[in-house]
Amino acid sequence: MTLAIFDLDGTLLSGDSDYNWGQFLVEENIVDANTYKAANDKFYQDYLTGSLDIHEYLAFSLAPLVNFNQAQLVELHNQFMQKKIAPMMQDKALKLIQEHKNKGHFLMIITATNEFVTGPISKLLGMDHLIAPTPEVIDGRYTGSIIGIPSFQAGKVTRLNAWLKETGNTLEGSYFYSDSHNDLPLLELVSHPIVVDADDKLTELAKHRNWPNISLRD
Repeated sequence: MTLAIFDLDGTLLSGDSDYNWGQFLVEENIVDANTYKAANDKFYQDYLTGSLDIHEYLAFSLAPLVNFNQAQLVELHNQFMQKKIAPMMQDKALKLIQEHKNKGHFLMIITATNEFVTGPISKLLGMDHLIAPTPEVIDGRYTGSIIGIPSFQAGKVTRLNAWLKETGNTLEGSYFYSDSHNDLPLLELVSHPIVVDADDKLTELAKHRNWPNISLRD
C-alpha cells in the first residue's frame, strides 16, 4: 500500500487552520480579544521560525475547549468551517488528492494542529487517516491536556512509525507534501519528498536536494 501523506496548514490549505481557529474565537468574542490574539500571533511566529514550544502552544489552544460541551463545540466548529476553512480550500489541492486516490494510494494527513480542529477538515478532504495531537476527553468534556506525543517536527516521524508498526505498513514508495521546514525530519524519510508553496528555509533546502517544489495556490 503506497502512502500519500500530506501536511495540512499551508499545504492543502492556503492558510493555517490552527491560527485561524484562534482568530475565529477572538472574532466570536469567545476569548479575550487583546490577550488571546497577542498570544496567538506570538505562537504563530514561533512556529514560522521553528522555535515553537508545542506543549505550551497546545495547552494554550486547547484551553478554550474546556468551557463547552460537545454539542456546543460541534456548532462552533461548523461555523469555523464555513467562515475560515472554506475560503482556504484549494482546487489544485483537491485535484492532487484525487490523483493519488485514483492510483489507489492510502491518503493521510499528519499535522501539528490538534485533532479537534483538524478531524472535520480531514474528513472533508476525503482522507483515509489522520495523525494529529490528540486532546484528552473525560466524561465527554475536553480537559485541556493531550494524550501521547504531539505530531510536530520529529514527533511526526515518531507518530507515523508507531502507526506503521501497528498496521504493518511501510514507507516504500511513499509521498509527503509539506510547506514547512518544521517537517524536514519526515521529508527526509519518505521515498518522494515534495515541497509545496514552501517557506524560504525549506525552499533553499529543496534546491540543494533536488526535491520537487510545486504550488497548489489557485
